[in-house]
Amino acid sequence: MRDQELTMAHSLSDRSGSVPQEGQFGALVVLACAALSAAGCAYVLLGGDAWLQARLPANLAQPSLWGVPRWRLLLSPVVLLIAWAVGYLLSRLSRGVLLRLALRTDNRWDEALVARIGAPLTLFWLLLSIYLLLPWMELAGIFHSWAHRISRAGFLLALFWGLSRSLDVAGHAISESGWARLHAGTLSLVPLAARIAKVAIWVLGVVDLLSELGYPIASLIAGLGIGGLAVALAAQKTVENLFGAFSIGADQPFREGDFVRVEDFVGTVEVIGLRSTKIRTLDRTLIGVPSGKLAEMRLESYSARDRLRLACNVGLVYSTTPAQLRSVLTELELVLRAQPKIWSEAVVVRFKEFGDSSLNIEVMAWFQTADWAEFQLIRQEVLLQFMDVVSRAGSSFAFPTRTVHLVPESSLARSDG
Repeated sequence: MRDQELTMAHSLSDRSGSVPQEGQFGALVVLACAALSAAGCAYVLLGGDAWLQARLPANLAQPSLWGVPRWRLLLSPVVLLIAWAVGYLLSRLSRGVLLRLALRTDNRWDEALVARIGAPLTLFWLLLSIYLLLPWMELAGIFHSWAHRISRAGFLLALFWGLSRSLDVAGHAISESGWARLHAGTLSLVPLAARIAKVAIWVLGVVDLLSELGYPIASLIAGLGIGGLAVALAAQKTVENLFGAFSIGADQPFREGDFVRVEDFVGTVEVIGLRSTKIRTLDRTLIGVPSGKLAEMRLESYSARDRLRLACNVGLVYSTTPAQLRSVLTELELVLRAQPKIWSEAVVVRFKEFGDSSLNIEVMAWFQTADWAEFQLIRQEVLLQFMDVVSRAGSSFAFPTRTVHLVPESSLARSDG
């Protein structure tokens, strides 16, 4: 969903008719202004409220429980509908103007930003329309005060909502920037920093909202200080995982997308979160490891390898002659050095030992590839050529055998006597 929203601006610019032209904008603005002006002129010419009250039943002109005439309460849904229509129209107009400005630049993040802040912008214009229509309701006393407080709180909500969504665009833009390509080691810190910044923004937003609604912030902060100690004691593991996530992000033992081994299982890192790290295993199961524990575990990152190692023992039968063994050693090394991706500085083919049932040759070589699938194909081809070498030399591979000597019973009887 997030990726779709981030690319929505791009698709808008590609579809014909999705971005209104200048003439369409002008027509919409003129139409909206004309409609509002006509309604305002008609209202004034007819005498405003006096004209309506003179034609209303007496019971509708009486004040309600909130001190507002009943006819105003009955018309309030119509007023809210008008406010919503005006807010929606202004939102479309402002988004269209911003998108047209964004399309004039070479950057792509500003188009994504316009797409992401669409909902907060709509909420802002809707609340502004309602706020401007509040005097018409003639709310009295505490109702008037609370209506204005709620409206201002709504403006703050739209602001912090827009900032939170802007952080998503900023994180995506940084990840795709040239700076990220030059600093690949710190790239995984970007999503983590964006999540922390969003949490901080919403904490600040909640405090501001409570302050706007009349709650004493000083007492609230003092209460948070006292309650924070209790929360910290009760949430030691959470705090531990948080610092573990910082440690993983700063130390960079692995990044999202790396293939890793964590103690007794292997898998691909999918998400490095504030609380846990999600790893997709080879069986396609998803394992969540707390970040605090993960920072202390033994980790192996296979994605960090610059080359892959081939290590094996070739066991020949004991009937192999020294000449045949020397020929096999030479041919095995030639097979390895003929590979196009061999790391030629270290190719080991040595007669290692006399085994229990075979003459053991140690083989060790490195190939300059980090792709496991490609390495498997290379290893397969090398081992098949090893079989050809042993066959051409007139030898064969040994398999575990055991020689058992049976002593005749007569010999045992003579030894006992």
